[in-house]
Amino acid sequence: MRTAERQVLIDRRGEKGLIERPVWRILRPGSDAKGGHPLNEKLIKLAAAGLGSGYAPLAPGTAGSLVGIPLYLAFSAFPGPLWLLTLAAFTCLAWYLADGAERLFGRKDAQCIVIDEIAGLQWTLFLVEPTLLRIAAGFVLFRLFDVVKPFPARRFQERLPGGYGVVADDLAAALYAAALLRVLVRFGVV
Repeated sequence: MRTAERQVLIDRRGEKGLIERPVWRILRPGSDAKGGHPLNEKLIKLAAAGLGSGYAPLAPGTAGSLVGIPLYLAFSAFPGPLWLLTLAAFTCLAWYLADGAERLFGRKDAQCIVIDEIAGLQWTLFLVEPTLLRIAAGFVLFRLFDVVKPFPARRFQERLPGGYGVVADDLAAALYAAALLRVLVRFGVV
């Protein structure tokens, strides 16, 4: 194992020792015996809660989706391939954050975790021209499919572990919403 992949920790008896662990265990929030670094935990909670929008008393998922609109406007300025790469990276980040936040909050898909809604909205609006009507239609369609959770969205949420289940159901809802939005755009409704 390479030196960069090792982590020096102090064990429970206070003795210094070299503990070899895979990199993914080192990078995982809360992966060591003491639960991770407090700053890292605060950043994970803040990001997973959509900069605090997930703490909204009513409809935190809707509030989180609203946070996704400025992010969509920024991403939509990118050329298509860069936009796709950015969304893929953001989705991976959402999985990581949702997984860590689930551990920190101690609940499966806690309501305050809205990074999945933000990621889902990005995929709903991917390659859609940013007009007010299209953004509004995409937002409403995504929220509708996210609440209804048509097959296989609910199954993803129930059966996939950790952050994968949290985010995958929103990606499934986003596919339904994006397909219907494309039909509405194609026929000039929006």
